[in-house]
Formats: sequence, structure tokens, C-alpha cells
Amino acid sequence: MRRVLIVIFPGFQLLDLAGPADVFGTVAVLSPEDCYQVEVVAVRAGEVTASNGVTVTASALGEVAGPIDTVLVAGGWSVPDHVEDEELVAGITALAGRARRVASVCNGAFLLAQAGLLEGRRATTHWVAAEDMRRRYSGVEVDADPLYIEDGDVWTAAGVLSGVDLALALVARDHGHALAAMVARGLVVYLHRAGGQSQFSTPMRAMTPRSEPLRELQAYIDSNPCADLSVPTLAARAGMSERHFSRVFTEQTGVSPGRYVERSRAESARRLLEVTGLPMDTVARQAGLGSPETLYRVFRRHWRITPGEHRRRFRSKER
Repeated sequence: MRRVLIVIFPGFQLLDLAGPADVFGTVAVLSPEDCYQVEVVAVRAGEVTASNGVTVTASALGEVAGPIDTVLVAGGWSVPDHVEDEELVAGITALAGRARRVASVCNGAFLLAQAGLLEGRRATTHWVAAEDMRRRYSGVEVDADPLYIEDGDVWTAAGVLSGVDLALALVARDHGHALAAMVARGLVVYLHRAGGQSQFSTPMRAMTPRSEPLRELQAYIDSNPCADLSVPTLAARAGMSERHFSRVFTEQTGVSPGRYVERSRAESARRLLEVTGLPMDTVARQAGLGSPETLYRVFRRHWRITPGEHRRRFRSKER
């Protein structure tokens, strides 16, 4: 049995706890011989209230005895209030020193960084918090794109439901992909999304423009990667001057029109690589990227991987 400790604090994100816990708990149902023992710990024993008001009972992390397989630190809106909590950070450090591996979900990565556990490592966090993490912890290579990252014995996940992807990856590493796939089907979730896949589509959808014309334009961009998506053309479709359009689009989505178009096309190419066997030149054309050379540059820039390697790693085995 593998013992998993999930560290929480007042105001934590409940899904950061519940998602991974349900993954590990489902293993016990489907394959009892491979089961995990999940325990919830906090600075002090007793009730701890999540950001949504649900209360969870935790044990004191300073009183944990015995072997530990995995320490997983939850995130939440209240993390900034806890990064200077010396007792919490010291407790995480102590538990990590006894564990086989350490992980975090969402901005729980800040607590790992504060404990010095991410120094010199590549890590991810929720895209909203990435810039703040870069400023605070210059010794950490923050990559806000992947759903999760493994760097040695330290794993970090992007946020909220990507904690499920992280937990499935841990199960796959411990017991094989077949069991992880069974767990995913049991939970009716996506069949183990690979960590290299991007957070991009999630934050871009979360940053939907307030303006109805821009929302329609955003949908048009995503649905028509091969169209003329230059700023002059998009501005004309939105009924704005180029300068005004660029300013409003950036303010309402958080990225420039050109950046959004490139990433949207990159997402189109990623999906084609994962679900089809089309040649690279065809993928590039259908995604609006023009040539295999451009496809290669875009993938290297956004995902630090070649299109060919992405296809080898992530293409659906059912196709």
C-alpha cells in the first residue's frame, strides 16, 4: 500500500484535494492489491474549511509517523496568505524529506517553492499565477503551458482538474497505463491527458471577451484556422480600427490578436496530430500554419517539443 498525504490549509481549493483523492480511491476499488492510503493533513488537527465552505477533517502534519510514499500539496485562492506560514512550510519540508516523491496542484506550487523544493527545477502552476511565481522564485523555471510537469521526484500540476491528470499519471507510473485507463473510465474523465498538453484552451476560454462582437470573432478564429486572420481583417470583421481592435482584444482576452491566432492554430495542429495520421505538410496547411517549418517552430516555441515527438507521445491508440 502506498501512503499519500495531501496537505491543506484554510481556504484551500476542494477540487485540488478531492480530484486526486478520488483517483487514488478508485484504484482501491478496481485493483485492491495496488491500493493507496490517502490521508489529509494540515498544520493543526481538526476541521479545515475550503474556499467553497466545505469542511474537511485533517490530522496534524507534525504528528505524521511512518513511511510516506507521496506528499501532495493543494492550492487555492488563499495560498498567498500562507506562503509565509513558517510552520506550514517547515512541515511540508519535513514531510518531503521522508517521501519518495512530492507533488502540488495549482498554486500549491508556491508552497513547494517556498520550501525550496523547486529550486533549479522546471515546474508549472495555474496560468493566472505563473508570472507572480516567476517574480517570487527566480530559481524556478516556471512553464505555465503544460497540464503537469515531472522533474525528478517532484511533480507539479497546472490547476484544479489537472490535479486529476497528475494523479492518473502517478498511478500510471506506479502500476502501468492500463490501470490508469481503467481509473479514468471509472471516473468518466478524459483518458489520461498527457502532461505535455497545453493549458492554453482552458485559460483562453476562461478569458472570453465581454464584447459580443469579440466573442463571435474569437469563435470564428478558433473555427477557421485557414482563414485570413490578420489584424486588419479581424479588425474589419469586428467593425473597429486596427489600433482600437488590438487594444480592446488584448484588454479583454489577456493576449494580443496575433498571439491568440498563433496559439489557436497551434491547438488545431495539436488536435490533428493526436487524432489523425495526416502528413506534416497537410497538418500545417489545415491548421493555418502554412508549412512544416512553421509548424515545427510553433511547437518548439509553445511546447518545447517537435510535432513528430508530440504525435508519437500523444496520438490516440484507438485510431
